[in-house]
Amino acid sequence: MSLENKTIKPEIHVLLVAFSAQGHINPLLRLGKSLLTKGFNVTLATTELVYHRVFKSTTTSTTADNAVPASYTTNGINVLFFSDGFDITQGNKSPDEYMDLIAEFGPISLTNLIKNNFLNNTNKKLACIINNPFVPWVTNVASEFNIPCACLWIQPCTLYSIYYRFYNKLNQFPTLENPEIDVELPGLPLLKPQDLPSFVLPSNPFGALSNVLAEMFQDMKKLKWVLANSFYELEKDVIDSMAEIFPIKTVGPLVPPSLLGQDQTQDVGIEMWKSQDSCIEWLNQKPPSSVIYISFGSLIFLSEKQMQSIAEALKNSKRYFLWVMKSKEGEAPVTLPEKFLVETKEKGMVVSWCPQTQVLVHPAIACFLTHCGWNSMLEAITAGVPMIAYPQWTDQPTNAKLVSDIFGMGIRLKQDSDGFVKSEEVERAIGEIVGERFDVFKKNAVELKVAAREAVADGGSSDRNIQEFVDEILASVVDDN
Repeated sequence: MSLENKTIKPEIHVLLVAFSAQGHINPLLRLGKSLLTKGFNVTLATTELVYHRVFKSTTTSTTADNAVPASYTTNGINVLFFSDGFDITQGNKSPDEYMDLIAEFGPISLTNLIKNNFLNNTNKKLACIINNPFVPWVTNVASEFNIPCACLWIQPCTLYSIYYRFYNKLNQFPTLENPEIDVELPGLPLLKPQDLPSFVLPSNPFGALSNVLAEMFQDMKKLKWVLANSFYELEKDVIDSMAEIFPIKTVGPLVPPSLLGQDQTQDVGIEMWKSQDSCIEWLNQKPPSSVIYISFGSLIFLSEKQMQSIAEALKNSKRYFLWVMKSKEGEAPVTLPEKFLVETKEKGMVVSWCPQTQVLVHPAIACFLTHCGWNSMLEAITAGVPMIAYPQWTDQPTNAKLVSDIFGMGIRLKQDSDGFVKSEEVERAIGEIVGERFDVFKKNAVELKVAAREAVADGGSSDRNIQEFVDEILASVVDDN
């Protein structure tokens, strides 16, 4: 048979779409890595800000300072950049302003990206687009091109259930007239208002972010799949409760490979901030389970009063501590009182950013004082580290409820009505978690660590769900032909 008569099969491509948040991009990239191993070609489409923050320093381009290259490749995944309408020279915008901006410019930019990179090339078959909840307009773009779309849910399945039921009015939630009612949902313990995500409360000040979630949950018909960065054994009851409504399939935990006993050099995750690796050498000098690790992620900035309250508790606890204290971009570094630094110089280390994966698996770490962002929580779970929960907003209050009441691997701090936590409360929690209850919390944490590894191993619950997803994508390609 001559070459001309042979049918040349097009490359099968999957497109991941996220904006410039490290916690949104990394789970998608790690899912993309799994799809690479299944034979797909994988591309990440993200905003131009990611190029400037992550990739620019590694390129040898001679283009103008703010020019963005057409593409970039990292660990086998192609990265394309699109405009979100944000001018990096004009400073930061509020979350609401940014969500409005990307909702206006994103669809046009993504449409052009798909046309130029996939539809104009007959050797490429774009078989699936995977977005996350905070770019819901991606489903509209996918629908226009008749491309199947999946959403990677990047919060707990518990939050998926809460939001679905809230935005579709399936259950009662607090209202302006009745703000203190408890919420009863299948597969979950009783939820009080302080256990609910901030976006479902009548006091929610973040209109655009709430609207983004409403857009997703009120128009689910454009999604063929919902995947979750979690694992079945962690949230079995709530996952089962959604099976007949709109199923969610776990494909996680999508965390750095070393947390799962795998080769860390194979990680595709990005880092937007430079770590102070000297903290690992500092930890090497400390006894096992002796250090309190404190980090509130990349988006939470505590008041000076709150930081002093935590500092006072750390000093009084007489425990070793490693504290990550990130400054706001463009502002002076955050500093603690000189007196505190002098008094605790033998006990503590304060850094602007750290290699969190290496820190959490270090044997010196006893517990993690965290804001309860889901990525950080999953990393603590897969490292088997107990947590002290100090939630701030969005999904974090519910995540804190999971830590203390469902996962049984930590304590939630008691907050005043304005969110402030007294130093005595922080001190109490430290004493409890590294004292009389440490063995119980550690045992529960290690059991979940083992379950996480089993979920991603060959034949595990998440591994099976990924294979099922792959098979359905391939089946849709055959049907198209």
